Amino acid sequence: MKKKPKEEPPVISKEIIQRAKAAIFSDSITPVTKCTVCGSDAAPNSTESLCWVCRRLKISAWRDADQQMAASE
Repeated sequence: MKKKPKEEPPVISKEIIQRAKAAIFSDSITPVTKCTVCGSDAAPNSTESLCWVCRRLKISAWRDADQQMAASE
């Protein structure tokens, strides 16, 4: 009769695996706000509820306006 191989303990503890699974699921549940200009998903760090494209366009427009004001003086 053959001996059954001994089950080795897992390399990663079950507690660590459970914490990792919980972290994955909690990240995917975060609500996504819509961009106030174009309606796509807003950037997570945007305080104005703008997507990254609209936010970049806004920054570029400000920079152009500042350059025009400095040139007119």
